[in-house]
Amino acid sequence: MLFDTIAAISTPKGEGGIGIIRISGDKSFEILDKIFKPKNPNRDLGFYQFNYGFIHDGEKVIDESMVVRMKAPKTYTCEDVVEINCHGGQFVTQKVLELVLKNGARHAEQGEFTKRAFMNGRIDLSQAEAVMDLIQGKTEKSISLSLDQLRGDLRDKINSFKKALLDITAHVNVVLDYPEEGIDDPLPVELRDNLEAVYEEATRLIESYDKGKKIKEGIKTVIVGKPNVGKSTLLNSLLREERAIVTHVAGTTRDVIEEVINIKGIPLVLVDTAGIRQTDDIVENIGVEKSKEFIEKADLVLLVLDASRELEDEDREVINQINENHKKVIVLLNKIDLERKIDLDEYNFENIVEISAQKNVGIEDMEEKIYSFIVDEKVEDSSEKLIITNVRHKTALEKTKDAIRNIFETIDMGLPMDLISVDLKEALDSLSEITGEISSEDILDHVFGNFCVGK
Repeated sequence: MLFDTIAAISTPKGEGGIGIIRISGDKSFEILDKIFKPKNPNRDLGFYQFNYGFIHDGEKVIDESMVVRMKAPKTYTCEDVVEINCHGGQFVTQKVLELVLKNGARHAEQGEFTKRAFMNGRIDLSQAEAVMDLIQGKTEKSISLSLDQLRGDLRDKINSFKKALLDITAHVNVVLDYPEEGIDDPLPVELRDNLEAVYEEATRLIESYDKGKKIKEGIKTVIVGKPNVGKSTLLNSLLREERAIVTHVAGTTRDVIEEVINIKGIPLVLVDTAGIRQTDDIVENIGVEKSKEFIEKADLVLLVLDASRELEDEDREVINQINENHKKVIVLLNKIDLERKIDLDEYNFENIVEISAQKNVGIEDMEEKIYSFIVDEKVEDSSEKLIITNVRHKTALEKTKDAIRNIFETIDMGLPMDLISVDLKEALDSLSEITGEISSEDILDHVFGNFCVGK
């Protein structure tokens, strides 16, 4: 099955200018010869160049197209690859794919093209994951991190760790295998320094995960407040579109609405929630409970208060909910275009912005205040050489770090050197999990199962 010729549509479903069918495997050129007639029958199709002609099923023309042949190993999968560029209608691309399958290809599974690139040694597992991150990237910063990883920066760092550990392994093996040499020092100063350097760098990478996760997935920001204070109007102002229904009736928002905006290169996952209040309406009450759950999960809370009304028990309930969860909060005093009646003296809020969501006043000031939060979190500072964004990598590095800590304890306590050898193997195996040199089918299925079929 690994060496079957596979094919899939690599462009999104639906109508478009171009639809691309990708074929990979030993029979790629053979299949193309069966279904493609170049406009000039005497033309050599060559490699890595577009050829104009027609896709046909026997005597029936299916579509006019441009095709490219790519010769192994200089392809994405390191196999012979053909890409057929046809018209982008869903019916046309499906007919061409069916024709390819009828002539000897098998439909590709999710992520199988990238999986073959990994299996054939063109990329490691961390680079394969970067492909998916690149496809799903929401901002320039997240794409930049994905490109660093795709380029092999993480792989190179892991390989440098492994080299240092292998040098130590070699020394330990000499001590264990040749006791007659009389080597007493379990770990010379130079090797211990190298081990400490790996430990410290692994620690830094682990600590970079929270930042990387926020750059990749976004800062979860929940908009909360009692009903009818302008939360949905605020969401619409930030999105610059009418995304949420806005009425004067309290309790209009029953469910959560989630959208992503870009604040200076950092994705902000905005969640507009139902107004928090006591209610007998079953559906609205479910929305209120969801709002409370989102406060618990949020990185940042935007608390919307109506500046034209005095504080009420419903406002205080929302504030107490935020304080109980110890959340960072920006208070937005909305409706400042009306007469001000609110008094916040009973609370010691640090970040307050006055806005009118309906009149679009103060929105830029609010965005600046949100960006200040991002600065405080040091999310925008992605200048470090390497940042990890994948929890699988973080977990493997934590296992590596634990193994190194055990080595130090073994040396300091004067325990047998055999224990050092065991922990060194554990550290090396954990690092190899990141690059895929050691990987179970479950891990591979999980990684490539998140891909679309044509990738």
